[in-house]
Amino acid sequence: MTAPNVNTLWAETLVAELVAGGVDAVCLSPGSRSTPLTVAFAEHPDIAVFSHLDERSAAFFALGRARRTGEPTPLVCTSGTAAANYHPAVIEANQSGVPLLLLTADRPPELIDSGANQTVDQEKLYGDAVRWYRDMPEPEAEPRKVRMLRTTAARALAESTGADPGPVHLNCRFRKPLEPTPVPDDDPAGVPAGWAGGDDAAVVGRDGPFVTTSQGVAAPDERTVRRVQDALRAAERGLIVAGPADQGLSAESLERLVSATGFPVLADPLSDLRFGPHVDRLDVPVCGGYDGYLGSGSVDEWGDPDVVVRFGSSPTSKPLRHYLRDADCQQFLVDPTGGWSEAEFTATDLLVADPDATADALSDGTLGGGESAWRERFAKAEQIHWDAVDDFVAETYWEGGVLSDVAALAPDPATLFVSNSMPIRDMDRFGRPHDADLTVLGNRGASGIDGITSTALGAGSATADPLVLVTGDLAYYHDMNGLLALGRCEVDATVVLINNDGGGIFHMLPIEDHPTFEDQFRTPHGLDFEPTEALYSLEFERVADRRQFRERFAESVRADGTQVIEVQFDAGDSHAVRDRLAEQVAETLAGD
Repeated sequence: MTAPNVNTLWAETLVAELVAGGVDAVCLSPGSRSTPLTVAFAEHPDIAVFSHLDERSAAFFALGRARRTGEPTPLVCTSGTAAANYHPAVIEANQSGVPLLLLTADRPPELIDSGANQTVDQEKLYGDAVRWYRDMPEPEAEPRKVRMLRTTAARALAESTGADPGPVHLNCRFRKPLEPTPVPDDDPAGVPAGWAGGDDAAVVGRDGPFVTTSQGVAAPDERTVRRVQDALRAAERGLIVAGPADQGLSAESLERLVSATGFPVLADPLSDLRFGPHVDRLDVPVCGGYDGYLGSGSVDEWGDPDVVVRFGSSPTSKPLRHYLRDADCQQFLVDPTGGWSEAEFTATDLLVADPDATADALSDGTLGGGESAWRERFAKAEQIHWDAVDDFVAETYWEGGVLSDVAALAPDPATLFVSNSMPIRDMDRFGRPHDADLTVLGNRGASGIDGITSTALGAGSATADPLVLVTGDLAYYHDMNGLLALGRCEVDATVVLINNDGGGIFHMLPIEDHPTFEDQFRTPHGLDFEPTEALYSLEFERVADRRQFRERFAESVRADGTQVIEVQFDAGDSHAVRDRLAEQVAETLAGD
């Protein structure tokens, strides 16, 4: 390995080690201080480069790729506020356990707190939101330091994808010159020999990663398995709850657990278990309409469940969260990170173990099957809910109906990214389980509406499956910069833009009746998004009714390029439809 100066050699070595560890793509943003890293990544033959002008969009794009692949796509930026723009995505990655690798370029130590241009304190910039942080030493052609560099690269990847995956931050300091030009003090002929020092492993690395990390799978011990099995075997009314999870319980392990227990499944749309072949194969209902009936008094006579086995993070559905909060029963929360992700504080047992390993261990033997009437209640409630949804969708054009249609009409397979605020809540209540290979994703770690478009496009860049993004008008506005990735990163999408001219979710809160509601909470913006068609070279169409939407959606998911399909609603009217539908379901259940 040869290089004109030590900065170039250092950056090339770091990139080579990341590639040896499995990295195959990077998100780069332009800047001067990061030049050594940018050039090293851009010139590596095995790296796909995604170029982003906006660091915030770049970080969410990398987050989206990691959500889809389970592996980090490194981020590279210059010093100063560029690194601060990564912070929202770092928070989301931390909260939701998504791998992220941040390579922030920085100035030499003596310039900190000196007033030097574009110099800020970047040490531990992201605080406790990262799994691991390292302030890298300045590049030097010395064997021990190079072994440290390679080891640090291997460790960074291992820390980001370990038992508790999340962001890792390497702060990389460089002195000028930053470009790959000869430096008299770094004799081009002498740099390779000088840093070799007889240590070939430091120079060329090893066959594969410099350090190979083997991640173990935590399984429950036999005593715990027997204890949980005893509780499941004694239960007449049991439930399996699958919350949002990027790497959660697999459909195969779920099927084995259901076969052993006979318990109904309540599957969040972000659990990766709401949709798929298992929905039709299971003998128990895979429930997706619980948000529409668990909050009603009509289920009180069912009695509490005896036991609940929970996978993933906190469910999207507030009625489900409150139902679990109020249930007087034993609740086993399976969390491989041991993160105590239980905001209602009602779980009785925390199982720090891999979801599949836990489900498979519990399924080793017949656990009873529970009460058939219990399963039938959930099956009946689901049928009543979905019949009502079908009736309302056929008769009324409203926000929830759009999500119902998207779930039903999305291609098989497809990646479906759903924005926070009302879209994900409507997907939860109105996205009916069925046999389709839909990977449904969302940013539910911190549940923000920033970076939605960029995260979706990042997820789409990682697969050949069609990409569908459902977003609200405020989320679309927040991340319009992210649309630049359509052309620069060559990603196509069908974008369903639900425009209710403001924050529709606030209609669900008591503040709706306060005088400040209109100006300070709903905040109508009056923006016309059609000009984004010319600005970002996409197709934009506004549809007027359900028939037009279904036709245009079906055309878009088959077409090349990106189409934005805008549907306009009054948020208050859509909320009233949700209320009427819930009332009808409750009345039917009560009279059944």
